[in-house]
Amino acid sequence: MQHNWFGWKMGAIALSLMGVSTPLSCGAMPPAPSSSAASPALTAQAESPVDPAITAIEQAVFEQINAHRQAQGLDPLGHQSVIATQSRQHSEAMAQNRRLSHDGFQSRVGAIAQTLTYRGAGENVASNQGYTDPATQAVQGWLNSPGHRQNIEGNFDATGIGVAQAADGTYYLTQIFILSR
Repeated sequence: MQHNWFGWKMGAIALSLMGVSTPLSCGAMPPAPSSSAASPALTAQAESPVDPAITAIEQAVFEQINAHRQAQGLDPLGHQSVIATQSRQHSEAMAQNRRLSHDGFQSRVGAIAQTLTYRGAGENVASNQGYTDPATQAVQGWLNSPGHRQNIEGNFDATGIGVAQAADGTYYLTQIFILSR
């Protein structure tokens, strides 16, 4: 699913092992054998230094998504650095290729599964350019799209957000959702 309105694009995908509905389907992947609990706060994500402006956008998306979930009576999502690392790497690839996509979603989930046992996974991606608040622009776009909103309000308990900026100033955002318990 891909939309392009007013200079931003987005897409949603979900992988289901336990009844999570899927806006776009992928083949199911078995849960990994190991487990890790979600931490409640956004923590350092990648080994390499990240631009503080990018980290601020990631934090803003995390806070806005959890504020929306709590307003709907849902539990907030815990932040997992392993998920954020995969999200950021995907955003960096999209920025480099200047192409919004879900390519490699199963591989990202597989990499996460090396550390975190999961029962379901979903992903939202977006890109935007020329907005003073790229985080809010992406979150509002996702909330106005049924498939993306379904992931945001879905039966997930962990997340990670990654943002990258292309040379032309376009921001690429990825949020991966995981049901780990």
